[in-house]
Amino acid sequence: MDLRLRSRAVDGAVVLEVNGELELHSSPPLRAELLRLSEGASPQIVVDLAGVSFIDSTGIGVLVGGLKKARERGGKLVFCSPQPRVKRVFEITGLLQALPLYETRLKALSALRAREAPETAENSPQNAGEENSDVAR
Repeated sequence: MDLRLRSRAVDGAVVLEVNGELELHSSPPLRAELLRLSEGASPQIVVDLAGVSFIDSTGIGVLVGGLKKARERGGKLVFCSPQPRVKRVFEITGLLQALPLYETRLKALSALRAREAPETAENSPQNAGEENSDVAR
């Protein structure tokens, strides 16, 4: 399955929606997009995983690499809305407690606005506060 990416400006951040299977052969475009989004000073990025149906170790590596790059630039990168199957992979690998992973997009956007993004969060209404400025990639 092809990986589809779409980014949009929301409340001063960029929300990157990822759809499809995130694995060895499909991950290079995501890696490139995360690097591009992290180029500016203090990037504020939410990676929405709601459309990711499968993730392997390469996909995890791309997400962790994007997080590292954003932090190197003085920014924040957080993840939200994983499907249960993807969340289970994060649990099994021990990354659930290490990644800034939120159940909803709203919670992830709130974390970006906070001084420090906590590592995990609870449920809240999803997609509130979005601007309608889609940019398809």
